[in-house]
Amino acid sequence: MIIRILGDGQYDLQDDQLGQLNAHDDQLAKAIGQGDEAGCAAALSALVEAVQRLGRPVPAEPVVRSKLILPSPASPLSEVRDLVSDDGLIPG
Repeated sequence: MIIRILGDGQYDLQDDQLGQLNAHDDQLAKAIGQGDEAGCAAALSALVEAVQRLGRPVPAEPVVRSKLILPSPASPLSEVRDLVSDDGLIPG
């Protein structure tokens, strides 16, 4: 699965690796629900770092469509909240 991190690039992860991202995604959803800006930033940074660590960078050319898009770790809570669904940013 191709995941794009805004402002960074794309990473290719195997579907079975998504479960390793869910703990970070759960923390992110909790921080958003509590309106915790610092908690949101920490959880989003951890999620992005996990994608970068687990994934294989995708070359810029040719252009490949992303299945998931993560905001930049510098994004404010208000912007991240708009991107989160009931499942969080990571499905499952």
